[in-house]
Amino acid sequence: MLRSLATVVLAVLAALPHASAQTDAAGSQDYPGISRMPGYYISNYQDTPFDTHTFAVLAGHAKQDKPVEGRKIEFRYDLKDGAAMPSELQIVRNYQNAAKAAGGEVLFDSAELTTLRLAKAAREAWIELRTSNRPSGMFFTMVLIEKQPMQQDVTINASTMAEGLRDTGRIALYGIAFDTGKSDIKPESEPALAEIAKLLQANAALRLYIVGHTDITADLALNMKLSQARAQSVVIALTAKHGIAAARLSPFGAGPYAPVASNATEEGRAKNRRVELVEIPAR
Repeated sequence: MLRSLATVVLAVLAALPHASAQTDAAGSQDYPGISRMPGYYISNYQDTPFDTHTFAVLAGHAKQDKPVEGRKIEFRYDLKDGAAMPSELQIVRNYQNAAKAAGGEVLFDSAELTTLRLAKAAREAWIELRTSNRPSGMFFTMVLIEKQPMQQDVTINASTMAEGLRDTGRIALYGIAFDTGKSDIKPESEPALAEIAKLLQANAALRLYIVGHTDITADLALNMKLSQARAQSVVIALTAKHGIAAARLSPFGAGPYAPVASNATEEGRAKNRRVELVEIPAR
């Protein structure tokens, strides 16, 4: 009985952050160019190749949420036993000043939360710092997103497109990407474009409307113009790069008029931003 009780006590102690050897968690390291506060160690660390995090930013005088996607690294820094404890403000100001000295900016600043953005060469990093540096819990956490597009591992292939057109006369594509507010097709869209070309090459009689869709943010006239320009960019890519006859393709911009999800959430808005293929009936 005593032995089993001792085993339980040891297991509980082993799970407590301050019961550890107070060394950095296995495999963890500070993000390059961002040092830690003196006297702290990394008690928890998680590095995810691609994820999202919503950051607080200040727009005018109002707090807004800004979702950012990319490599996600999460840190928890605990204070070592016997180390001098800085104030929460001291921690926040240290990181803010370091960010500004490196050419970054402070996007949000409150008592226990700050949002920072660093841009160096082609790398852009967003940082959320939360403090809890008080006797009841002497630690601070950091969530860092190294902004980057996702590597598209799954695409809709030509046979899936053909099946969708046969069943419903249309199919939505999410593998064609554009920067916000722009109509230039991003390089990672090439696999999806190649599959559209393959679909058209396999069926010489097939003609398609290329339909651009946007979410409901921004001005209606701007969204209509943007959706038309994006559809036209897809047509140009298919004709110029893949040899598809222009007469088989007709671009159309639907703007925000045909949503497939609620525009009240970022997830819904992402679903509404799409390119669709719609079969043109045979004459």
